Amino acid sequence: MRERFFHNRTAVVTVLFVLIIAMIGILAPVLAPHDPYETDILNKFAEYSLEYPLGTDHLGRCVLSRLIYGIRPTLGLALLTMLGTIGLGALLGIMAGYFRGVVEEVIMRVVDVMLSFPSQIMVFAVVGLLGISVQNVIIANVFIKWAWYARMIRTGVMQYRDRNFVQFSRCVGMPERFILFRHLLPSITSDLAVLASLDVGWAIINISTLSFLGLGVQAPTPEWGAMLNEAKEVLTSNPIQMIAPGVAIVLLVCCFNLMGDALRDVLDPKEVEK
Repeated sequence: MRERFFHNRTAVVTVLFVLIIAMIGILAPVLAPHDPYETDILNKFAEYSLEYPLGTDHLGRCVLSRLIYGIRPTLGLALLTMLGTIGLGALLGIMAGYFRGVVEEVIMRVVDVMLSFPSQIMVFAVVGLLGISVQNVIIANVFIKWAWYARMIRTGVMQYRDRNFVQFSRCVGMPERFILFRHLLPSITSDLAVLASLDVGWAIINISTLSFLGLGVQAPTPEWGAMLNEAKEVLTSNPIQMIAPGVAIVLLVCCFNLMGDALRDVLDPKEVEK
């Protein structure tokens, strides 16, 4: 598995890129040239310079510093959303795929209802009902996306529930909890890794969209979607203020999508057997 990973250039490059971006966000206080909250109205819309590599915004704040600090909420909230979604979806998907019967019927009918609504509209509705805050954005995304995970994971569990190693554990009287978490969960870990890496890109776009619309991260917190919202009024006169966070979002989302495709190739059981 390790050899297959290091031989897949796309997987190596995308994982390294994400790790570098994450480290830049963690080390933002050290790497950012200025305080992202410090305003200087007399220096607004400053041109590119050594002091301000990407210029300043409408309040005289360093665009590069805000871009670096914006990694934390943008990537951090996306990862939290993904963890919450995959945790709830995996739990219910494993239960539905393993226990079958009434448990499966109840869970899958709820999944069908959840998937029947347009996801973006439901996110807006949940945020509108609960109020505008970062916590509610995460809750809304988890509430909408878990059903898709549950359906996908249930399908994977059904492929393993009747395998010999599971049947043997039943015959020797192992508890259901042991079978679920020591046999079935490890068996679908590769599928979860691929789904999670693909879904982080969706979470980044969704969180940035909500922030752009004023429903997510609120000013003056530096977040890429919120930066787009602040820059939309000066797109023609100061385009770099909007181009910088826009390009950052596109690059990070594309990286996670490529990572998901690469991990699918690395973790494909048919390829591993070769």
